[in-house]
Order: sequence, then C-alpha cells, then structure tokens
Amino acid sequence: MQIEAFGELFPLLTAANPETLEWLLSVAVEHEYPANRAVLMEDAWGNAVYFIVSGWVKVRRLAGTGGEDVVTLAILGRGDFFGEMAILDESPRSTDVIALSAVKLISISAQRFIQTLFKDPQLHHRMLQLMVRRLRQTNLRFQLRHQPPAVKLANTLVALGENYGQETPNGIEIFNIPYKDLADVTDIGVEETTKIMEKLDSKGWIKVDSANQAIYLLNMKQLMHLAGKIAHKSTA
Repeated sequence: MQIEAFGELFPLLTAANPETLEWLLSVAVEHEYPANRAVLMEDAWGNAVYFIVSGWVKVRRLAGTGGEDVVTLAILGRGDFFGEMAILDESPRSTDVIALSAVKLISISAQRFIQTLFKDPQLHHRMLQLMVRRLRQTNLRFQLRHQPPAVKLANTLVALGENYGQETPNGIEIFNIPYKDLADVTDIGVEETTKIMEKLDSKGWIKVDSANQAIYLLNMKQLMHLAGKIAHKSTA
C-alpha cells in the first residue's frame, strides 16, 4: 500500500506527518481472514492495534463459563481500527472480534504504536478525538434506550452508512449484517429488527440484496429523519 493511500484510508492517520505514515507502514503486518473467522481472541487483546483495509467485523462480548452468552457490541468497517484501548489497559478481556465478511487488516504491535504516539503529537491528538467520538456514540445509544425500536434501528443504519457506507448508483451500500447482530448493537429484539427492516424495505427506504451480501440505504434523508425526530428532542 502506498503511503498516501494509507493515510487517506484511515481517519485516524489523516493528521499524521509523512514520516509517521512511512514508519507505521514499514512495521505493519498484513492479515486476511474469511467470513466467520475469529480475527482477535479474548486473550490476544493488548498485543497490537488493527486497521480494517476492507471488509466488516463485529466485536462480541462473551459471558458465562463457556462463553455461551454472546452479544455483539459493535460493528466496524473499512477505515476503522480496534485494539487501541487494550494496549493501555492490562485488565483481562472478555470480548473477541469476528469477521462478518472476508476482511483485510493491517496490524501494528502495541509497543511500536505507543512509540509512534509519543513521537507524533498530531496523531496522539487525533486518536483522542476519535476515542471521544466513540464515547459520544455510546452515550447516544444510552439516551436512545427508551425510544421506539424503529428509531433505534434507524440510528444504527444511519451510523453504519455514514461511517462505512460506499456510494453506489443504488444508494449507500453497507454489508448485509445478520439481523441478530443488528439487533444486539441496537438493543432490540431480533423479531423486532426483522419486522422493521421489512417495513423499511416496503417503504423503499432500504433494499436488502442477500445475493450480493448488501443492504442499500436508498433514502438517507427519511432514515435520518426517523432516527432524529425523537432522539433530538430527548437531548435538547
């Protein structure tokens, strides 16, 4: 990967100077995983920071003695990263990362990444900005906890489209995320998710293309209106 493309792909790296990008790329390790493969197990957190070059992953929480209770906490796509908090926190992890689709990653060891943060204050500041942004998104989910399921699901779809969606002639394309995972991150039931997605499809706001493993967000304006018309009142 070229240095310019490396910096442009990842919002975290947009503020990094060229020397930092060149150094990171020189020590980066490339990985490829098929769909449904474990990318990062719970005992491996803290070893490296991972950047998503392409594809989609989910972060799961494991509970119970055998990890039989599994809940999806987050869905991440192209241009995002994970593992950054664990390199600063040595407490045991009870989460893992699974590839939802075929995925390409770049990893940078924890030690080298921390060294880079100290050397490049702009990168350090940008990382703090993105971590605050994630905190705000978590706070929004908390504020939405008592809102109708359709409002909550619309917020999830809008966020996925804005963060990871690709513009196409058919609308903004995101991965056809399993409804169980959509339900988990939205904090609603799978049956509710299925009914709402069918209704949004019938309205022509979205189109689920199972053959191409895609969901097309056809009417972002209406989805954003549904997501915000109640949520914004609660935060005013």
